[in-house]
Amino acid sequence: MRRPPLPKLLSRLPVDGYILALVGTVALAALLPARGPAATAAEGASTGAVALLFFLYGARLSTREAMDGLRHWRLHLTVLACTFVVFPVLGLAARGLVPQILPPTLYTGLLFLCLVPSTVQSSIAFTSIARGNVAAAICAGSFSSLVGIVVTPLLAGLVLHGGGGGFSAGSLVSIVCQLLLPFLAGQLLRRWVGNWLIRHKKALGYVDRGSILLVVYTAFSAGMVQGIWHQVSALRLLCLLGVEAVLLAVMLSATWYGSKKLGFHRADRIAITFAGSKKSLAAGLPMASVLFGAQAGLAALPLMVFHQMQLMVCAVLAKRFAASAASAASTASTASTAPEAAVAGATAGSAAVAEAAGDVVASGERR
Repeated sequence: MRRPPLPKLLSRLPVDGYILALVGTVALAALLPARGPAATAAEGASTGAVALLFFLYGARLSTREAMDGLRHWRLHLTVLACTFVVFPVLGLAARGLVPQILPPTLYTGLLFLCLVPSTVQSSIAFTSIARGNVAAAICAGSFSSLVGIVVTPLLAGLVLHGGGGGFSAGSLVSIVCQLLLPFLAGQLLRRWVGNWLIRHKKALGYVDRGSILLVVYTAFSAGMVQGIWHQVSALRLLCLLGVEAVLLAVMLSATWYGSKKLGFHRADRIAITFAGSKKSLAAGLPMASVLFGAQAGLAALPLMVFHQMQLMVCAVLAKRFAASAASAASTASTASTAPEAAVAGATAGSAAVAEAAGDVVASGERR
């Protein structure tokens, strides 16, 4: 029996292929960490890669589309509240798990995860699969990313400093230079480079992912050289997995049932659920490298775990929403055709009665 090629085998796995690439990058950093001049070169390349990433984010993001979406302001405020209020509050509440369940280093990463903006691509994809409001998901994800460029560093300055994070005045300068200025430059140049980016979207996708892999390798290499990975045991990683599973379950429940209480209809509730409960790995990893420096690898670990978890859980949830929508549509279709069938049946019955009466009258006349 002929075996399917490797790409098809990988596509059948429940693990995102890019997560496998990230795990491979972490393994490479563990086995061959960059040291000395190589570490300096990797750090410089990583800094340039982060600036390039946020320039591309700015050049791709249509501010007009994001602002047009403000017409549905209740939905966007709900998503923003989930992303930048409810998530951080839950992260701060998890402080009670330190140090019995989570060590301070992993807790800092968990808290940082709660500050990251929502993801765009996967929120749109899952909303589409679930037959939700795709237009709202596009605007909500884009608006969250736009706001997160400013709000995430500000929140980090407020909560990570007290939680043992690496935020400082130097980090703020780095954020402005590596994140905000390239993003604004991309926005300003979008009218000239936007069409070119659209034409080369596939190739630039590899640039995005390759840049993030470089950031991950540099961060994890610095962690290996400094020995920070000895601070975390396998048991603590399992505890982190359990805490993040609870966090995701709480946010999915809060967004789904909370949006119902707020009076949103089903399509909007689906968009709110997927946009309000997810976190962006693409935006979070570069920010972590700027905020945490040599400890960025350990700080970004909770985000990487949560990202894979949200993909797997939301994929199942989206299929269930789609099946539920299909079943409801089928039931509605059956219900709408039932009166027509009843009328047709009644008409046919009346015709039969009339025909029978006519036969009786005719037979009486013949008699």
